[in-house]
Formats: sequence, C-alpha cells, structure tokens
Amino acid sequence: MKRIGIVTGVQAELAALLPAVPRTIIAGPPLPIERVEQGERTLFLACAGIGKVAAATAAATLVLGHGVELLLVIGTAGSLGAAGRGPFLITEAVQADFGAMRDERLTHYTAGDWPIGPASVEAFRAADVPDTGMARARIATSDLFVECGAHAARVRDALGATLVDMETAAVAQAAMLLGVPWAAIKATTDEADGASAGDFAANLAASARAAAQATERLIASL
Repeated sequence: MKRIGIVTGVQAELAALLPAVPRTIIAGPPLPIERVEQGERTLFLACAGIGKVAAATAAATLVLGHGVELLLVIGTAGSLGAAGRGPFLITEAVQADFGAMRDERLTHYTAGDWPIGPASVEAFRAADVPDTGMARARIATSDLFVECGAHAARVRDALGATLVDMETAAVAQAAMLLGVPWAAIKATTDEADGASAGDFAANLAASARAAAQATERLIASL
C-alpha cells in the first residue's frame, strides 16, 4: 500500500509521528491535511478533533479526497483492564454508545443496525497487518471521555473491550462503508476512572510517542 491515511483525535498524537521528517500542508482549516513522504509510501495526516463525527469526517476526507488505501488510527486510549500501557494493536472495534435505552440502561447493538429487537454486537475487524510484536486488544469507542470506574466496568463487561477511546470504531465504520481496510495502534494514558483527566494530561506525550513509534515500525513493515 502506497498511500496511507493517519487519523488522530488530538494534535499531540499526530505531532508524535515521525517528528524529524518534513511535512507539507496540502489542505488548510477547518480540516488541515499534511503529507509526509516515507520511503516508497506517502502518508496523509489528519486531526479533525476529538469524537466520532470528527474522526469519521477525517477518514472520509482522506479516502475520498486523497485516495488513501489504508486508514490508521493512532494515539492514546483509556484502559479498561488492559495489561500495561501498550502500545496495542487494535484487532476489533465496537461503538459503546450506540443502541437503545431500556429500563434505564443502554442495550448495545452493532453500530449502523436497527437498535430494535434482539440485541447483538458485531465488532468492526481490523485489517491483517504484519506482526511487529504488539499486544492485541479490542477497543470500545464513544463520544464520552470516561472518568467513571463504574461506567468503565459496564462497557468492559458488556462489550469485552480492554481499551476505550473516542475515534477508532467511528473510523472503522467509515472504512467499511468506503470499502478500505483500517488498523489502529493505541497506548494508554489512564484507567478510565476518577483520575483520568489528570492522568491523561500527565501521560499524553509519552503515550502518544509510544503509539507513534509502533506505527512507524508497522508502516516500515507493510
């Protein structure tokens, strides 16, 4: 694959990737796109902001406007019991805030399906990529920054996820609709609990760089 799209939610996550390599700005606000030449591959970098709509918009722009052949979501996540800080190669993504409210609880469904009738969740599956030694994980995505351990536990138990973020499953769904493969690499900043805001700020730079370095290795192996 020669044209690879990179999506992040936070600018620091994008800046951590190949920090010494020159970038060319090829599109301006409101959605800046940067181009990086990396050997025989061209990377198109986009940070539209935090949340599912922003992430899906960035993904669609990279595919439809710049012809990328693979979408990569990179950056940071909260832990729902993942072992260590990663980085993790995401193999499956599910949306944690899609479904139906019943009896004061959210019943989860596969994103995009009718949230009516028998409930089931089918994960969006990442592309097979070369094994670069990362632990593998399922991630749950929602438009919520999780600072509640009880909510984190509900998401973990209901969806079998060990990580939570605000981008990956949205990009995965967009990739499915657009007919392109996707993959994701995440490192954790926090435990998705009451200390998450402070931990995120304290660990953002180191975790973003860890995910970026793993992404650099993956791209080199493609």
